[in-house]
Formats: sequence, C-alpha cells, structure tokens
Amino acid sequence: MDIRNIAIIAHVDHGKTTLVDELLKQSGAFRENQAVSERAMDSNDIERERGITILAKATSVEWNGTRINIVDTPGHADFGGEVERILSMVDGVVLLVDAAEGPMPQTKFVTSKALALGLRPIVVLNKVDKPDAEPDRALDECFDLFANLGADDNQLDFPHLYASGRSGWADTELDGPRKDLQALFELVVAHVPEPTQVTQRDKPFRMLATTLSADPFLGRILTGRVASGSLKAGETLKALSRTGEKLEQFRVTKIMAFRGLAQQAIDVAEAGDIVTLAGMSKATVADTLCDPSIDVPLPAQPIDPPTISVTFGINDSPLAGRDGKKVQSRVIRERLMKEAESNVAIRIEDTPGGEAFIVSGRGELQMGVLIENMRREGFELSISRPQVIFREENGTRMEPVEEVTIDVDDEYTGVVVEKLTGPRKGDLVEMKPAGAGKTRIVAHVPSRGLIGYHGEFLTDTRGSGVLNRIFHGWTAHKGPIQGRRQGVLISMENGDAVAYALWNLEERGKMFITPQEKVYEGMIIGEHSRDNDLEVNPLKGKKLTNVRASGSDEAVRLTPPTVLSLEQAIAYIDDDELVEVTPNSIRLRKRFLDPHERKRQAKAAS
Repeated sequence: MDIRNIAIIAHVDHGKTTLVDELLKQSGAFRENQAVSERAMDSNDIERERGITILAKATSVEWNGTRINIVDTPGHADFGGEVERILSMVDGVVLLVDAAEGPMPQTKFVTSKALALGLRPIVVLNKVDKPDAEPDRALDECFDLFANLGADDNQLDFPHLYASGRSGWADTELDGPRKDLQALFELVVAHVPEPTQVTQRDKPFRMLATTLSADPFLGRILTGRVASGSLKAGETLKALSRTGEKLEQFRVTKIMAFRGLAQQAIDVAEAGDIVTLAGMSKATVADTLCDPSIDVPLPAQPIDPPTISVTFGINDSPLAGRDGKKVQSRVIRERLMKEAESNVAIRIEDTPGGEAFIVSGRGELQMGVLIENMRREGFELSISRPQVIFREENGTRMEPVEEVTIDVDDEYTGVVVEKLTGPRKGDLVEMKPAGAGKTRIVAHVPSRGLIGYHGEFLTDTRGSGVLNRIFHGWTAHKGPIQGRRQGVLISMENGDAVAYALWNLEERGKMFITPQEKVYEGMIIGEHSRDNDLEVNPLKGKKLTNVRASGSDEAVRLTPPTVLSLEQAIAYIDDDELVEVTPNSIRLRKRFLDPHERKRQAKAAS
C-alpha cells in the first residue's frame, strides 16, 4: 500500500483537531453507528478542558488505496519540544489558518521548523464561512510569512484550499460545492511525496524514536518512522544514543501501527511507516533503534533550550498533607524525573539541600500543565515565582526575548503600548489596523517583562484583548524591570476566616479567600491597595453586646473574591512568596523564615 506521512500545523483554536475528526469520519475509520466524542484526538483531560493540543499524536486513514498517516502537532510554542521531534516523521505539512485571523505566532513557530526541514506545505484556509473571514488577505499573509521564514521557490509555490473543518468540506475554489473533504485527500496524495525510506526496505532496520509512552501491560513503548529495513516481532534490536553509545540490546515483544484512532498489532514494520515498538527498558526519545550490525545512530533534531525555571518544593505549610497523599521530596523527584524522560524540553536539577528541584522549561503554560497534572495525581507542592534563564555570550549577559502579537480594540492601544514599551522594556515592531475596530500590535519584549503581565493586560483591555507570545531570540540584558506594584494582605492568625473580618478588610484591598476558608499565619489572603505588605487578622469577629436595636446591625455584604487560576497565581507571586498547590486548593503564602531570621528582618526594616 502507498504511504503518505503528513503533519497538521495550526495556531491554538484554529480548528485543527476538529478537521482531523472529519478526516477520520469521511475516510471510513469509524463505523456508522460508532459513538465518537468530539475532538477525538484530544485524549488528555487538560487538552479537552482548555481546548489546546499538548501531546503530539498520530492517527491513520485510508483513501483510495493510500494510507495517510496524520500527526496532530501542539499549537502552542511552550510544547514545542514535541513539534521538533514529530516533524522528522513526516514528508509534508498541512498549514491550517483561520481565514479571519490569518497566520498567528504559534503558526509561525511550527512552520519555521517545517520549512527548515525542507517540507512542502499545503495551506488550508479554515472557517471561510465565518462572517468576518478574509481568505484572500489570510492567503497573502501566509505567502509573506513563508518568504520571511526563508522558504525556497518550491515551498513558496504552495497549493491552497478553502475549508470549513466543522462543516466537513474543503474546495479548491471559494464558491465550490462545499460537500466533503475529497479535494483535501486528493491534494495530499498528489502533493506530498511518498517516503524516501520506501526504497531502503532491503537495508538493515533503523528507526529514530520520537515519542515515548508507557503501557501497563507492555511497559515502555517508543514511536517513530522506520528509516530503513523491515522488522518482525521477536527479532533482536539494539539502542544507540545520539552520540553512538550502545544503551541496551532487547527483543521486540510487539509491533503496533495506527489504524484510525486505535493502535493495532501488525506482523511486519516496513520502511516509511510510522510504528510503535515495545520491549526496551532504557531506550528513550532521540535514540536510534537498529539492527545489531549498525553502529552509527540516525541524526536527531536539536531541541531549543529552556527559557524559564521554576522551583518545585515540598509543601511545608501548616495545612500540608490534608489533601494529597504524595508529599515527600523523594516521590516528587521520581515524578519529575519520569516527566523529563518523556519530555525533552524539560530539565530537572536538584538543589543543594535536596528538598526542592529546579525545573526548566519553555514557558509558564508548560509549567502550569505539569503542575496541574501532578496536582490531579495527588501531589502537594510549593512553587516559586518563575525565573528567566540568562546566558553569557562573549562576556555579555544575554536574556530571552519574546515576540508578542496583540489584537486589541482601538481605544485600548495606548495603554497597551505604554505598558509594553515603558516599564517592561519592550520594543514596538509593528502596529496596524486589523479591521472591525481592532489594532494589531507586534512587539519584542523581554521574557522577564511578560511574567505576570497577562492578568494586567486583561484588566487594561476590559477582557477584550488577545495576546499571543513566542520565543524570538536573545538580547543583551536590559536592566532591572519593575515587578508587581501592589503589596499583599497577610494573615497573622491560624483558623477559619470570618465574614465580618473580611468585610472590614475590603477597604484595604481585594480578597482572595471566602468566609470559613482555613487560613494560617503567613498566608496571603488578598492584595493590598498600597505598595506595602500588611499583616491583618481575618479571624476577628464582631463584639457582641446584649443591646438590640433596629438598624444597629448592618448586614454583611461581601464583594466576591478574586479567584486566581494556577497560571495566574504563579505569575502573581513575588520572589519572597510561594504558591501552595494541593489536589483541592491553590493558596499563596510568604516564604517561611525561622524566628531568628524574622526578628533580624523586622529589626532591619524598623
């Protein structure tokens, strides 16, 4: 059977996973009476809740005698480690672009990787049936994007289709019949070349491992594209590291391939196909699985370095151990090491005391997803404020810079530009009308300046602005950047918060907690209206007397508290504060100091 291997690239929420749903349905991958959930490729709970693709996943459809292996790539740059590996398995890419928004930053990130590998794109202008769609403008922007990313003449001569993934149609003309996705299937078969590995079927077996997962029955399993040769279950292979070091020799216990959404056991893996192997115990991502006679590994794609780091520590608050079962540093370390093994974009370092671990990654969202997963598994953690990773170049201290693309109502452009280019040390690159009363702003801002900015941005734009960011490069250190301006309200007592006390404290600032919520000394319960921290008593009840008179007792009417999400909490805290994460709660607190240190600091402050 002929084989085509393609990856689908799209910005967050441009309809990529919905389009894959329709490809599966129209290819006959499902029975007519089969119950299939919406966005079938989003298998992870967090993916479904947030509507984003985090893990790269493969599926397979058959069309007129051709097997098309489809890889669904993450749409967010924080999960780019998945993207860089997964593109090595395909021979072409389908770039899905929202006809109203045009190419966005995450599109640019993945597309640059694909073009650098020499892959020829197919552009699909999605959601052309939306009232604000401008497919011609979006198509021109795609051409400009490819030219700016250094595409060659073959890549610039790309075919395009007009589509609606939700309605399940794609046509070569904007006013086409709008019936089905036949035009997309035919274009993939005609435009994407057959894998060159097909001609290597008589050579010894080689495969580069690109994704790692675990199965409760099969153990460690690795997925990749067969580079040469063929393989039957039961044969012996060896694993080579990137440097050519022999890691292990093992017997292949099972070979599986994607057929629809499920993986099925197959008898023979052949060059060009995307398969999953089981039986190894040490081999991991970027290792070469090959015939014992081979000593040279396949080249592995370099991975972009991490840009931020967060310290994961044990939860040492007075409420520790009440929600979660996994609280020891040893258990936390094992879980982080397991994550680093399958996620090459994450690095783990032990701190000198061994009680905390420095986790480096791509961005706040990637860290937030890892913490959320651990939280759901029953872990309790204390998380520090994200720190930007600096590096030295020729004696100059360099820091990461991100390209920020903002779509905002015209009336709010002034405050956004002022915040980015003023205290956050950003450089304005472009500002142009985006239609419908909106302005598009593109700026290069140090990563330090963007930590904690998103919440402030939503406040400044009354929740109507859209901000996207992507790693742009490195620049010379830009000097100090002001952090959070407001101080915090800190509990001075242990116990359950009282509504009357919170009501009296509302004039001091906004609250983060509700009545009857457990608090402890050092816990942050709100944001102060001024720039200094203030210790308050949220347990102070009303003094009772035996005098009762009409109108003397005011009803306590509390303003609803500000509830911070996990990412917002991590971005909000200052350097001397922590986020306490448990399966049921997210709390903010000051770092605990021993009594002598507290006395010394108080004396110095006075």
